[in-house]
Amino acid sequence: MSDRPLLVAIDTATRFAGLALFDGETVLSASSWRSYRNHSVELMPQLVRMVAQQRMDAADISAVAVTIGPGSFTGLRIGLSVAKGLASARDIPVLGVPTLDAMAFQHAEQRRPIWAGIQAGRGRFCVAYYARRRGRWRQHGDIHLTTVEGFVELINRRCLITGEFSQREIDYIADHTDEELQFAIPSQSMRRPSCVAELAWRRFARGESDDLEALSPIYIHPELS
Repeated sequence: MSDRPLLVAIDTATRFAGLALFDGETVLSASSWRSYRNHSVELMPQLVRMVAQQRMDAADISAVAVTIGPGSFTGLRIGLSVAKGLASARDIPVLGVPTLDAMAFQHAEQRRPIWAGIQAGRGRFCVAYYARRRGRWRQHGDIHLTTVEGFVELINRRCLITGEFSQREIDYIADHTDEELQFAIPSQSMRRPSCVAELAWRRFARGESDDLEALSPIYIHPELS
């Protein structure tokens, strides 16, 4: 048994999946991998293995965090299903974390504004703009569902761009805007489940949680972007 509360973070928002264990001070374990539409098969064995490696078990888990979107319909559904199942079985809090919030959070030392993006299929992306306010990243404006061409039209100031962009897409963005851009390197662009855990822990430490039944995915539809 752990002598500290233990939070498990689950991220299945896109083809990249991740898990992390966090006790409020230390990321005890974290794992990220590219899942080829096998979230339902891979997630629980990975989680069981991770907890066992820390010589813990399900009884040690005090809270569950999960990315709630935007992202793929199937991935989000699987992640939420597992998170809610754990929370219900253990009678512990569940905390939803917007996918793009976690991506912005992992650039905590960055000073310039951020555009964070994830693949949305059929050549489209979900992107959101973040700026620092009172020492924290805050989303400004809506989440946009757009193409790389449409994304270029949204960029109107110097910024950092991070997320699931291929080198071809990065080159296109750089070649079609006059703004001063910085692109996150690959290791900084991949979502970190440890950031999902830290964001959720802030709420957990304040005694907050989400309603188990009401917590639902953030889906972005073309007519709403």
